[in-house]
Amino acid sequence: MADLVEITGAGLSAAINPFGAELTHLRDGQGRELMTDADPAFWTGHAPLLFPFVGRLNGDVLRLDGAEYPMKQHGFARRSAFTLVEQDESQVRFRLEDDAGTRAVYPFAFALDAAYAIDGATLTVAITIANRGDAPMPASFGFHPAFAWPLPYGEPRADHRIVFAADEPGTLVALKDGLTASGERPSPLDGRVLHLSDAIFADDALIWDGLASRSVSYGAATGPQLEIAFPDTEKLGIWTKPGAAFVCIEPWHGIADPQGYAGDFRDKPGVFEIAPGAAWTCRMEITLR
Repeated sequence: MADLVEITGAGLSAAINPFGAELTHLRDGQGRELMTDADPAFWTGHAPLLFPFVGRLNGDVLRLDGAEYPMKQHGFARRSAFTLVEQDESQVRFRLEDDAGTRAVYPFAFALDAAYAIDGATLTVAITIANRGDAPMPASFGFHPAFAWPLPYGEPRADHRIVFAADEPGTLVALKDGLTASGERPSPLDGRVLHLSDAIFADDALIWDGLASRSVSYGAATGPQLEIAFPDTEKLGIWTKPGAAFVCIEPWHGIADPQGYAGDFRDKPGVFEIAPGAAWTCRMEITLR
């Protein structure tokens, strides 16, 4: 395992693993851990970066321009070694560039930058994906941070909830075997509040597509809260494994394949294209309040 790279600010500290450029620890000013314990009995991830797609591909195959490329769920970035580009006390930037291995499964020249910066009690994660090739590059991207459930402030696990910034009256995306399915899934929201329990995750992740909210707050009804802001996306996944000590709050710029999808990757739901020489950006902000 690579040595973690640490950054600090007035109200938070963070540690990032260059392997996957993955946020591994986020601690408050008293050193209390806000991220998952990564218990291998449940899930060993912390906050993987999902690229070049989000979720599963039908048959675990990326179909592009008549060719087929095998690729597992959430793409290869989370299992790739990033290069440390720059660092100071409160910020750091990592980069993943294409190589022979990536081009064998995703035939594009790219640079993926992940920048982490702490300002007071806010951690900002800024993503830049640059197309270094001479043809349009299709891609998706997602964040996948796993926060401690319960948070380390003495409130019971059962009292934790997620509160949406706006009303979300619609239904959720249905899933089957990790792929989006026909039909709709009833929303478990109580007004703007998602009361967390193992039972609501019995049928996999909760997925919203077409959110009005651009932030949610997570925590117990009393005590400190984490606000997760995602100004650039209208998709959100919330997931855990029943019994685990984490909950993932995942802003996505993409979504899993529909069941039976056999079309081109460029045409799949949630894919955007980056023009030659251009770059695409997004960010997520995590604030302790």
